[in-house]
Amino acid sequence: MQKSRLALQIIFPAALCVLIFSFASPSARSQSSGAQASSSPASSPSGTQAAPAGEPHEDWTSIKAKPDELTPAVPILGEKDDVPGTSFIRERYQMLWRSMDPLDVYVVRPRNVEKPPVIFYLYSFPQDTDRFKDDRWCATVTNNGYAAIGFVSHLTGHRVHDRPVKEWFISELQESLADSTHDVQMILNYVETRSDLDSSRIGMFGVGSGGSIAILAAAADPRIKVINLLSPWGDWPDWLAKSNMVPQDERAAYLTPEFLANVAPLDPVAWLPKLTATRVRIQNVRGTLSVPDECQVKIEAAAPSQAIVDQFENGRAFVPVSAGGKVFDWIKEQLQTAPTPAIAAYKPGVHHYSAQDTNSLPALPTSN
Repeated sequence: MQKSRLALQIIFPAALCVLIFSFASPSARSQSSGAQASSSPASSPSGTQAAPAGEPHEDWTSIKAKPDELTPAVPILGEKDDVPGTSFIRERYQMLWRSMDPLDVYVVRPRNVEKPPVIFYLYSFPQDTDRFKDDRWCATVTNNGYAAIGFVSHLTGHRVHDRPVKEWFISELQESLADSTHDVQMILNYVETRSDLDSSRIGMFGVGSGGSIAILAAAADPRIKVINLLSPWGDWPDWLAKSNMVPQDERAAYLTPEFLANVAPLDPVAWLPKLTATRVRIQNVRGTLSVPDECQVKIEAAAPSQAIVDQFENGRAFVPVSAGGKVFDWIKEQLQTAPTPAIAAYKPGVHHYSAQDTNSLPALPTSN
């Protein structure tokens, strides 16, 4: 299967693509390097990583990173953008705690703000790090005094290293989800070492597969206080059977009892109800081919009682409430010590919005 095949698949409806990917360069929307499809899945039945000699096995059945499995190397500062007149300072670090899997982590801080709250940003496979290099995106996510941590999931973009071309994010879904969830915890550990960031106020914004990982990470680590999810993947039996992210000629291989058993402990549907101490917002756009409607319904049904669930009829309904960076406003407000009245009045529950009635949403503060 050629790399271009998944790159051309529609992750969101066209109107939603314009909004969510507006801060990304075209290469950020293309297929991850080396993430070609497989004719058969390669997940390990044991659920543990086949580690090199001398390296502990990593448990892919657990959402918690175990201290004896991952030992971080000292982060290496590869680049720092501190341009006078800009509203932010951007740093790129190379981090490593798993052999043959270095990852770039972007730390973007608002200028002249002491110990800002921190929001992790994890976008959906197959997007790489291009977005985090975009000055407009950095200015938007840091405005009003918030720091941003940007990275990509396992087996995505620059994180495809010395793997057979048949091994990619979905063929290795158990590994991809578990390792990425562990990565979040390791990056959280790093954030706690920095005196210039407020590690007591941390949220996570996740899109697609990034939303799935945000759910797992919040369930694993109470340091994540708030999660904002946009069309998260989940309900793996239905998702693998119907999502257009799964190549049709491989689908049967991912519906075997063994494959489904491996990913079952990592299903966001199982973990959402356990997020009783986490503020949760789910924004689902109906008609999104990457996340079939039936999967969205099951994810919404699993949401904890304190969650906000916004159901948008289509991409047109979502655009007015999210354009211009407003998609990031809610999670920022939740990390304030005292949310504004407009946000505080936005009560938990299920909200349905068509393209005609989005004016009924509360007036959220703009990001521009």
